[in-house]
Amino acid sequence: MTLFARLAGGIAIAANAAGTLVVIALIAVVNYDILARSLFNRPFLGAVEVVQFAMVLIVFLQLPDVIRVGRLTRSDGFLGFVRHSRPRAWKGLAGAIDLTGAIFMALVAWTMWPEFLAMWESRDYFGVQGVFTAPWWPIKLVIFASACLCMVHFLLHIFTRPGTGSNETDTAK
Repeated sequence: MTLFARLAGGIAIAANAAGTLVVIALIAVVNYDILARSLFNRPFLGAVEVVQFAMVLIVFLQLPDVIRVGRLTRSDGFLGFVRHSRPRAWKGLAGAIDLTGAIFMALVAWTMWPEFLAMWESRDYFGVQGVFTAPWWPIKLVIFASACLCMVHFLLHIFTRPGTGSNETDTAK
């Protein structure tokens, strides 16, 4: 299990790094559009489409690592209280939350795979024809792969959750 967890963690870290590179590219595109628009009156055609494309990539590339390190936004007030007063109940509730997340991510992956295949076969594009177009399939593939990796990390949390000692964290890192 440890080798599998390390492999899944490495993939999540690499995807997070790729998401960071997309953020940097997005900053470059937006700055280029601003400068070209204001200095030369020649905006970057397709900037809106690139921003839309990039936002989806950023979220889904970075989500698995967020789950891996236990930084997914949620309200932990009740869990924190239960952890200290009833450690066994905390472990069960935390496991139920992670199982729910894994099921949800499995449903997302199950939904995305046929959409990816359809977009791959049809070569469908988004954008404005003649101005800027890009294929849909890379987005669908990233969402599918991200959902699969998120599911793996939710399941890893369940099976590798540390004990309830006071010096341990509530996520497997």
